[in-house]
Amino acid sequence: MRRRDVPGLFDSYTVAPGTFDELFDAAGTPRPHFTRLAGLLGVQSREDFARFQALAERALLNQGVTFSVYSDARGTEKIFPFCLIPRIIAATDWVHVERGLEQRVRALGLFLDDVYGEQRLLAEQPELRQFVLGTKLYQPQLRHVRPPGGVRIHVSGIDLIRDEQGTFRVLEDNLRTPSGVSYVMESRIITKRVIPEVFEQARVRQVDHYPARLAETLRAVSPEAPERSTVVVLTPGPYNSAYFEHTFLARTMGVELVHPADLFVDEEKVFVRTTRGPRRVHVIYRRIDDAFLDPEAFRPDSLLGVRGLMRAYAAGNVALANAPGNGVADDKAVYAFVPDMIRFYLSEEPILAQVPTYVCARAADRTYVLEHLEQLVVKAVDEAGGYGMLMGPQSTREQREEFRQRILAEPRRYVAQPRVELSSCPTWDAGRKQVAPRRVDLRPYILTGPQGPWVLPGGLSRVALREGSYVVNSSQGGGSKDTWVQREVA
Repeated sequence: MRRRDVPGLFDSYTVAPGTFDELFDAAGTPRPHFTRLAGLLGVQSREDFARFQALAERALLNQGVTFSVYSDARGTEKIFPFCLIPRIIAATDWVHVERGLEQRVRALGLFLDDVYGEQRLLAEQPELRQFVLGTKLYQPQLRHVRPPGGVRIHVSGIDLIRDEQGTFRVLEDNLRTPSGVSYVMESRIITKRVIPEVFEQARVRQVDHYPARLAETLRAVSPEAPERSTVVVLTPGPYNSAYFEHTFLARTMGVELVHPADLFVDEEKVFVRTTRGPRRVHVIYRRIDDAFLDPEAFRPDSLLGVRGLMRAYAAGNVALANAPGNGVADDKAVYAFVPDMIRFYLSEEPILAQVPTYVCARAADRTYVLEHLEQLVVKAVDEAGGYGMLMGPQSTREQREEFRQRILAEPRRYVAQPRVELSSCPTWDAGRKQVAPRRVDLRPYILTGPQGPWVLPGGLSRVALREGSYVVNSSQGGGSKDTWVQREVA
């Protein structure tokens, strides 16, 4: 117990005006699902919590939990920033999120089947057809190629934000090689180790079974019986920004981590070189972008691919997770049509809201965007990680003029959205040694096998550690929190 004359952790905490705070209401009262934990955490003095935070950071350092930033001249390897104060999601809120994610992933899977099949929706919506067939993320050579097991989106990460009213909204879909799930599990390990009493009383759903579920999902789409299937994780190597995750998932799934040079194709089958000779590979969890996957099918100058891999895939002899060509559904212009996909393929109304989007390829939308640049967030459809983006309300006249010229030159490449006031969460400010509100988003992870989607109860809560920032990406100063989804009370 702390002394009465020593301020508690949340004693000076003030909710950020105009935002939905994840743990406190506007009056500063803990939300019902946080009341008990606010007492357990709040009783700690700031000095005590600073020691806990330092212990967590030291543990992450010792475990080598890192990411890489290519553009940082000071060095690529960085420890993943972490805040020990968790983000807590009530059980009732999670039920809604889970249902919405399952619905969205099912619809996107059907859309990809259609795009690379009959193209029924494209026939009904000529505008969408123009966007889909005009993006460089569409792979026309994959038309009528059915993936083994019938699944295209084995692993997805759907980015969510919470607006001023507390409504969850989809910000974007990540259906190619979504990363970050290793940090979810490492964060949980650290939290349980450093503040075990708080965790034990929180009734939190587990996340540590994700690697077993991932391995099960991958084996379920194998062209061979699951028990006789060889699964590998294909990495481009240690210079990739997510290499830590590649090694983590291979180790925790109990499968081999392989580099492109370890694999070869013979008679339209894939083999891995071993000390005991070649061994057939049935499923590849690939962490290499489409363009570099096979120099025979895509970029001929790729040194990261496996020559002939796409022939083996088209023959049904190897499953690739995720399926090549998924990027067409990641396109930020195509995002605007996902509610229409849900209605078309599932005959349902969308469960999760999304952010209104202006597609600059449309003349009316483009005119509006150019007239309101200071109010909007402009995004390049083919960029990620917070790059290629204009934060209109925080921009300079020169920055807005630069984006005006970009949009006029390549309107198809840009979309714009009103800036949504992201929810905030109490976060440790190491410089001031106190708790302050910082904006957060959430990336839940969904695994999809032949039986349908399964949602990991939690996800990567990314936090903008810089005061006033809306950018949560680790490459631009963001960090993470452990996400605690509470169990329903029986």
